[in-house]
Amino acid sequence: MSSSLPLLADAELPDLPAGGHHGAGHRARLRERLLNTDGTGLHDHEIVEYLLTLAIPRRDTKPLAKQLIDHFGSLAGVLTADGDSLRAVPGMGETSAAALKIVQVAARRLVSEPVRRQPILSSWQALLDYLRLDMAHLTRERVRVLFLNAKNMLISDDVMSEGSVDQAAIYTRQVIKRALDLGAVSLILVHNHPSGNPQPSKQDIQITREIIEAGKRLGIGVHDHIIIGLDGHSSMRSMGLI
Repeated sequence: MSSSLPLLADAELPDLPAGGHHGAGHRARLRERLLNTDGTGLHDHEIVEYLLTLAIPRRDTKPLAKQLIDHFGSLAGVLTADGDSLRAVPGMGETSAAALKIVQVAARRLVSEPVRRQPILSSWQALLDYLRLDMAHLTRERVRVLFLNAKNMLISDDVMSEGSVDQAAIYTRQVIKRALDLGAVSLILVHNHPSGNPQPSKQDIQITREIIEAGKRLGIGVHDHIIIGLDGHSSMRSMGLI
């Protein structure tokens, strides 16, 4: 994307004269719209732009914000990108990448609170919201297991493995051993499909049934296996597969 200013990384930006930059007035207007209207009228690139101003206070960040939206495809893509991917974009550095990542951390904490404070089975929609936020935009498969106590309260939310763009390993023995170590009485399996399609594969169904059978012998139940994708989610329990 062309710009009259070079897109230097935030750590490399030179100090500008006391008069500021040509985007200072625009930035003030963004701030006013954010405070007076709760930001409902802000465009996606303006949200990214304002976040970047916190890390790059002496530079017009609009070109970089638009470049990020173009590169990652959407606001959600920008805010869920990993740190390495953000830093790889020309004009981005550690400080600006961290300014964007903190939004994801805050959002995850916000949506995970009901999951951690209420029985999982009675806050199912909150669980799905949390999982979609955390996993829908991942570019590699991730397997996680939610371990629950007798009251269906979350004991631990463990990432068990991370793999390639189309495969991540999950081992029955590893899952059951972790459940026993935690004193869990039940669990929920979760993984994502970076392809976007959340439909379970034959391998997904097979390993789920193996974990169910192993858990039965030790009194550990499996409530569901949820698959997350950009196109939505699937529940093996709801689909009658387990």
